[in-house]
Amino acid sequence: MSEQAQAQPDDDHVVLGKLTSPHGVKGWLKVYSYTSPMDGILDYASWMLRQGSSLTRASLVQGRRHGKGLVVQLHGVDSREAAEALAGADILLPKAELPELDADEYYWHQLEGLRVVTREGLALGRVGYLFETGANDVMVVKGEADEGIEARERLLPYLPGEVVLEVDLETGVMTVDWDPEF
Repeated sequence: MSEQAQAQPDDDHVVLGKLTSPHGVKGWLKVYSYTSPMDGILDYASWMLRQGSSLTRASLVQGRRHGKGLVVQLHGVDSREAAEALAGADILLPKAELPELDADEYYWHQLEGLRVVTREGLALGRVGYLFETGANDVMVVKGEADEGIEARERLLPYLPGEVVLEVDLETGVMTVDWDPEF
């Protein structure tokens, strides 16, 4: 998997991170990035900022690693007060601006919501979300009682070719090699 991004209700945008708080007095902001690598968010010069139901465009002047996180300077944000007004905003990018991936790579937002079935055709539920671990990414599959299996969560490793046998975005189905009792 390439860059990760969290999905949200908007079908046209993907959330790349969040502006958390001001950094200094010249308008810089701390950023919590959902991308992997963390500083991948700095590859995009233009962001959409979402505060409540409001969307505004922001231009990245510069950004860099700072300690264990990131800090950025946005065009027109040149005081601590201006930065405080943006603290808490989600950083969005139109999905159309995401780089093309290879045929066997997917963004997390593409996998979330897929129906997960075993190679035998037994429905396990839907991908709720994914998270990183040291070894591999993990999918949280939420069972749905109306699909003939108990409504429970399962943690499945995202291992293409081993656990994940096929991803079909057109039909919205992911086929896995997984014991439903596990």
